[in-house]
Amino acid sequence: MLTPRPLESIHDFFATTRRPPEMVVDADEGFQGDVYEELAKLEYIYVDDFAAESVDDGYTKPHKPISLVDFFEGLAQLATMGVVEVTDIVEAIHREILLRPLGRFNQGNLDQWQRGITGRIYGTVRQAMQLVGNNLASGLRLYNNILKPKKLQPLPKNLRRVVNLLNGVMGDHLITHNNPLAVSMVLYDKYNRVQSEALSGRVIVLCHGLCLSHLSWQVSEEGDLAETLSSNLPASTVLYLNYNTGRRISSNGRSFAKVLQNLVDRNPDITQLDLIGHSMGGLVSRSALFYGKEQGFNWVKRVGNLITLGSPHHGASLEQIGSFVQDKIAKLPFAGSLAKLGDLRSAGIIDLRYGSIRDADWKSAEGRSVLPAEFRHPTRLPLHVNTYLVAAALIEVHYKSKTTSLLGDGLVSVESALGEYTEEHTLNVPEGHKAIFYGVNHMNLIYNDRVHQQIITWLLANRQGDAHEAKYALDDRIYSYPKDYELAD
Repeated sequence: MLTPRPLESIHDFFATTRRPPEMVVDADEGFQGDVYEELAKLEYIYVDDFAAESVDDGYTKPHKPISLVDFFEGLAQLATMGVVEVTDIVEAIHREILLRPLGRFNQGNLDQWQRGITGRIYGTVRQAMQLVGNNLASGLRLYNNILKPKKLQPLPKNLRRVVNLLNGVMGDHLITHNNPLAVSMVLYDKYNRVQSEALSGRVIVLCHGLCLSHLSWQVSEEGDLAETLSSNLPASTVLYLNYNTGRRISSNGRSFAKVLQNLVDRNPDITQLDLIGHSMGGLVSRSALFYGKEQGFNWVKRVGNLITLGSPHHGASLEQIGSFVQDKIAKLPFAGSLAKLGDLRSAGIIDLRYGSIRDADWKSAEGRSVLPAEFRHPTRLPLHVNTYLVAAALIEVHYKSKTTSLLGDGLVSVESALGEYTEEHTLNVPEGHKAIFYGVNHMNLIYNDRVHQQIITWLLANRQGDAHEAKYALDDRIYSYPKDYELAD
């Protein structure tokens, strides 16, 4: 019998198993025990129970351009996975409706349900859908590898953006199921080619945010940060990092640290590295610095500046709200199973709840969660690196109100973007290294001219090694407005 690939999240929770004889509940104590004993004698197709697996920290998928056939093969797998997940949810609701009113919604009766005829029917549906999906994917792979080996069509830019969006939403699931849509971590040059040429001098690496890609920095009719950097710092080289934003942030941080070490090993004439991260990209950069230092990588010593643009250093409001709603739904009778829909979102999104950038922030947590904000492990910034934190606010004028700060750029609050929290979790960055841009939303931080000019100012100053000197700590925080304003209380 074919063994299906393991399914994470919802399927892991509700997967059916063969029950060891010593664990069988007495028929007199179980719900309709005699019926279940008879049904247990039947042969049926079942789905193996797999423990939920975290994404392997050592995941290093070799870079291979995703073709059109890969794209459709991956969609076929996702379609099958979607049917299986919906089947799990329907079964869970069915089970609650039948068992909860009778006071039988407990572990013993749930195990008996799995061995019963209804549970077996749901298991058969899952098995059949997996078989169909795998055969369809195998057929597409055969067509790609044998029938049309010389007509491999690269994925157009618009579909490449779709792929990165899918990776952000469910990237860890794509890895778990060996889906060809799972993107690898790789550095691109300004021509959108995988970086391979010899480099020297100063290198600036741009790291995109959740659901975005290296192409997100280059949008027509919008400000191009790379071009601005190249024109103002002509002796520097700009590279773009592309990665699967659905993985754990700490896993991406470890991978990024290795990518940068490989870059320096291949190009020993690189004298300085500057990291610029938007949103999640800033967290991945911080994580890379942490693990790079921990593993003794020498590229860390070459980092001069770290600039984060709207990065949720202490969490993103949207994910925190989503987690709160999911938790409340889970406690409602008959609707609790619907909360499992939240498990479909990627581990990367879950990490954004409190800005978790270390393995220790999630490995001891229950399920696919993260430790509460106050129990996170502090991740201090390297002393030799000049760190600059950029926040944005949707309003165009400066109002002294808590609401304005919490609203922030629409996704990240001003305090979170500036690394301001309580006690040991606050990022100790001088006030002169913090900037708030009014009238700018989260996405426009990438393209805004005022933001670009401030980045250039910081990089031109290049105060390497001076980040924590008292004279810079006395500088005022930077406020930028789209027009003249009057301070309002």
